[in-house]
Amino acid sequence: MDDEVRGYLAELVDRARGVLGDDLVGAYAAGSVGLDAYQPGRSDVDVALVVARTLTGPVKRALVDRLRHEALPCPARGLELVVYRRDVAAAGTSGPGFEVELNTGATMPFRVTYAPADRPVADGHFWYALDRSILHQSGRALVGPPAAEVFADLAPGDLRRLLAEALAWWLALPTPPGDGPAPGAEDAVLGACRSLVKVRDGRWLSKVDAGRRLRERGEHADLIGRSIAARHGGPPPSGPEARDFQRQVLAEVAAIH
Repeated sequence: MDDEVRGYLAELVDRARGVLGDDLVGAYAAGSVGLDAYQPGRSDVDVALVVARTLTGPVKRALVDRLRHEALPCPARGLELVVYRRDVAAAGTSGPGFEVELNTGATMPFRVTYAPADRPVADGHFWYALDRSILHQSGRALVGPPAAEVFADLAPGDLRRLLAEALAWWLALPTPPGDGPAPGAEDAVLGACRSLVKVRDGRWLSKVDAGRRLRERGEHADLIGRSIAARHGGPPPSGPEARDFQRQVLAEVAAIH
């Protein structure tokens, strides 16, 4: 995490505290920052706020107004912010369970969702519980108690089911025709690597580190190597290659009991 992101997160916490006051239990860096894999120019900044009680509509809107990119410019591709009540974070449930979700940034489509029921099913409801599992393991506390004390992990069966849903969601996305390089296919491959390492080894790694672990074991070394190189400017793999790998991972994840 570079100094610009560190300063941004400090200001974000100050602004969140200004809106939420004593209801702010903690703020946690998730995603690539939490997993120590932040890549300038490519990564998002993922933040989870934990609050003591249900937020009112005016408080939710005030928080969005204070944290959206136009009010607090994000130095990364964008900010992905999710707010949870403490009891939801501690429950280890598989539902979305958020109070408010905000996506905002210079190159990120703006989206705000004020209740899980407003989140389109087609956009996936599995993200949130998986993110909370990552936070349980690797969340970086910006303020408040350690993340492992605030976020409960998923039960193994829920974890496998949600990972299978995520892989199926990726497989349903349209891909460019033909067998040429497909932008974004590298993330599809490396995201599948992360899912596979989690169910096999019981630990969340960054996408690239998960790919490296599988490659070191001699699994799909060429495809994974090209996918890692694509994150630094190399050509991505083709859509058919990525989908074939995802299908293999989905089959293994779904078969594990």
